Amino acid sequence: MKFFAVKVPARINILGNPSDANEGAHQTISAAINIWAEARVEPNEKIVFEKAIKRHSRQPERVELDPTREMQFNYGSDFDLFLASLKLLLQSSPELREKIKTQGIKISFSTEIPRQSGLGGSTVLAHLCLLSLVHFYRLDRKKHNLYFLAELTQRIEEAELGITCGFADRYVPLLGDLAYIDYRGKLFHLPLKQEPYCAYEKLGDYVEYPNMAVVYSGVEHRSGDVHKVMRGKYLEEIKGFLGFYEQGPFLVRQMKLIGDTAWKGKMALLESDWKTFGELMNENHRLVNQMMEYCGFETGAGTVNNKLIHLGLELGALGAKLTGAGGGGSVFYLLQPNDEDRFIAELLPRLKELKLDQARVWIPSIVRQGSAIIER
Repeated sequence: MKFFAVKVPARINILGNPSDANEGAHQTISAAINIWAEARVEPNEKIVFEKAIKRHSRQPERVELDPTREMQFNYGSDFDLFLASLKLLLQSSPELREKIKTQGIKISFSTEIPRQSGLGGSTVLAHLCLLSLVHFYRLDRKKHNLYFLAELTQRIEEAELGITCGFADRYVPLLGDLAYIDYRGKLFHLPLKQEPYCAYEKLGDYVEYPNMAVVYSGVEHRSGDVHKVMRGKYLEEIKGFLGFYEQGPFLVRQMKLIGDTAWKGKMALLESDWKTFGELMNENHRLVNQMMEYCGFETGAGTVNNKLIHLGLELGALGAKLTGAGGGGSVFYLLQPNDEDRFIAELLPRLKELKLDQARVWIPSIVRQGSAIIER
């Protein structure tokens, strides 16, 4: 084997989030989009994780491990997701533990997904590592299937690295398409294989893809910091919940309403009812904004995010909401069919007025296949 490439797309959560992280008993509509992270993988004497060389850079940043000795996984660098991915895959895969002793691997990675943008940019690094290891060492694809890798990624981030997170980001870049995802049975984030896998229904064969625009505000955020607060408060409130949502605590009621936007949105998608779909996006954002205020975030979903959402609606978007956890990151808009050029032309000067000099705008395409291995 000379070398091969691994590509993993970003994701957006369109409806129902953040019920995947803070409830685990509802649904989302999510999509993989054509913003990519990529890795080049080749044989090596040692195990090497390396940032691809940038122009004017003398040497790439890297970490090395010796597979013939007991490996130490020291966190605290930009390679934590790679190290944690290797560690947990070794723990769960006797096949890898044997094969890794005989051959090292070099994974050089790059990404066009902005850091802490709410587009799943950290999760895809774990995906790059896991997919590279599975393909390079020719691990049993039935035991190391994409559902297993998605679940393992969630434990890599939450259990190993302490990043509070849910499941949409861990499934969508691997499996792809526009999908309706059901999280029933996943409230408590139990150890691997002690709770159901997500039910992942690809909708691409049945619906028209929505016309969207994505704006990264340039304001970085740590989604785990937001989810940690909300999930902790949610788990406290659900202790006394008796199953009657109308009488339930605030966050329990709120998360049910958020999850409901997804199943209602699926029906609207099947009918190409963009007006209703946009209204559900707006309702999803309103509920999230209320929930974040309730959890102590003074500006709700964030001052910049709320300004961007108001601006998009003012410019004629049918719906607007967060893609991630709030407090920064990205928002996206549902547009009228064939309205992308007009909308972007009017949006760009308004972003300058808001002094969002680091903002970036995309018209995303949905990636049907999700992650990909490319033989060279």
